[in-house]
Amino acid sequence: MTDRLHIVGGGLAGTEAAWQAANLGFKVVLHEMRPVRGTDAHKTDGLAELVCSNSFRSDDAAANAVGLLHAEMRLANSLVMRCGDEHKVPAGSALAVDRDAFSLAITSAMESHPNIEIVREEISGLPREDWQQTIIATGPLTAPDLAAAIAGQTGEESLSFFDAIAPIIHFDSIDFDQAWFQSRYDKPGPGGTGKDYINCPLNEEQYNQFIDALLAGEKTEFKEWEHVPYFDGCLPIEVMAERGRETLRHGPMKPMGLTNAHKPDEKAYAVVQLRQDNALGTLYNMVGFQTKLKYGAQADILRTIPGLQNAEFARLGGIHRNTYINSPKVLNERLALRHLPNVRFAGQITGCEGYVESAAIGILAARFAVAEMTGAEIAFPPITTAMGALLHHITTGHVAYDQDGGSNEKSKRSFQPMNVNFGLLPPLPDGTIQKPEGVKRWRGKDKTIAKKNAMSVRALADFEAWIDSAAMKHAAE
Repeated sequence: MTDRLHIVGGGLAGTEAAWQAANLGFKVVLHEMRPVRGTDAHKTDGLAELVCSNSFRSDDAAANAVGLLHAEMRLANSLVMRCGDEHKVPAGSALAVDRDAFSLAITSAMESHPNIEIVREEISGLPREDWQQTIIATGPLTAPDLAAAIAGQTGEESLSFFDAIAPIIHFDSIDFDQAWFQSRYDKPGPGGTGKDYINCPLNEEQYNQFIDALLAGEKTEFKEWEHVPYFDGCLPIEVMAERGRETLRHGPMKPMGLTNAHKPDEKAYAVVQLRQDNALGTLYNMVGFQTKLKYGAQADILRTIPGLQNAEFARLGGIHRNTYINSPKVLNERLALRHLPNVRFAGQITGCEGYVESAAIGILAARFAVAEMTGAEIAFPPITTAMGALLHHITTGHVAYDQDGGSNEKSKRSFQPMNVNFGLLPPLPDGTIQKPEGVKRWRGKDKTIAKKNAMSVRALADFEAWIDSAAMKHAAE
C-alpha cells in the first residue's frame, strides 16, 4: 500500500494513532520535533514522555469512567495501555507507570514496527498538499509556528492558549430542596425558557464564611513553564475575593434579578449560578468560578454552598497554559477540519484532558483516517461508551454560550477541555436500576455506585460490539 498517513506529534495521542493505523496495514510517517526543537516541559527525546504525572488515574472499570476508558482501549489493542500495564508501579486502585520505562517501551514499539517511519523534524505549517491524510496530535505545547498556522486556517478565535476552567457538577447530585431554576430577571435569552440556570442562595453569614474559606484555601502555584497572565474576564474567584470582600457579590455571585423559589420573601445576599454544560443535561457548569484552589480544598469549599453540599464533580476548576482548538466549531464528527477534511486532530489539542483521553482520541482519529483511505464506511463508537461519549462531547455535545449567557450555536466562548466522566454518557433507561430486595431505604451513595456499574456494563458490551463490527473489519482488511 503506497498511501501514507502522516501524524504530527509523538506524544500519547500521536503514537497511539500511529500504532493503530500501522496495525491496520497502513504505512505511517510519525513527525516528532524533538530533539530538533525542545519544549519547556519535556526532558528527553523519547516518544510519549509523561511530563506532568505518571498516573493514568483509576483503573476501576466498574465504578470510574477513566477506568472504563482503560478497559475499552484494551479491547482496541491500545499500545498505551499495553505499555502502561507492562510498566505499572504500585498505586492502589490507580494505574501509575514508571515514566522512563513507559516512554522507552513506546519508542521501541514505534521504531521496530515495519509500517512506521519516525522523522525527527519540526512541522511549522499545515500539512503539504501531497499528504493524503494527516493527524495533528501536538498537544498543549504545540510549537508557536504550527499554532499560528492552525489559527490562520481556523480563525484566530478558534484557538486558545489560556485555559480558565470552572468546576462542573453532576446534575443529579444537586439538592433542589435549596436550589431552583431561574434565569436572571426571568429573561429567556436565545433558545431559553427563563429558567435556564440553577441558582444556589447564600445569606450574609454564609457568604462571608465562603469568602474567608476562599482566602485561606491552599492554592496551586503555576509551574514556570506554564505561567499564564490573568485576564479580567477570567480571574480566579479567590483573586476576585482578594480585591475586596464584596467583589464576588457584584460579579459572578450577584443576587439581582433572582427570587428564591423556596423562600420568595427572603432576599439572598449572594447567589451561585450553574448552567447546562452538555446536550444531555447531565452536567452543569459553575458560572464564573474558575479557580486555582487545590483540588481537596476546592471541593470542600464549594460544598459549603447551599444546594451543593453533596455535589459530585465531573471536573474541578483550574487555570493553566493550554493550546486547544474550538472543536465543536471547527471539527466534524470524524475529527477532521470541516473545510479541510484530510486534516484530523487528536489528543489534548482537541479539548480533551488527560493522558488516557488523549490516547483514546488518537485511536479514533487513526481508525477514521484508515476507513476513509480505504473507502470503508466510518462506524462511530456508540455514545453509550466512554470513547463514544468523549468524542460526542468534543465534536457536538457541548452547549455553547454567548457573552450574555444565552445558548447560541454560533458561540465559541465557553468550550473548555474535559476529562472523561459518567456525566458524558446518556442516562440509563428508567427501571434499569432496582433497589436490592429486602432493602427498605436505598442510600444515595449505593444507588450512585449501582448506576455507574450498570453504565459500565452497557458501555463495555456496546464497545465490544462496535470494535468487532463489520465496518471496522472492512477497514482492517
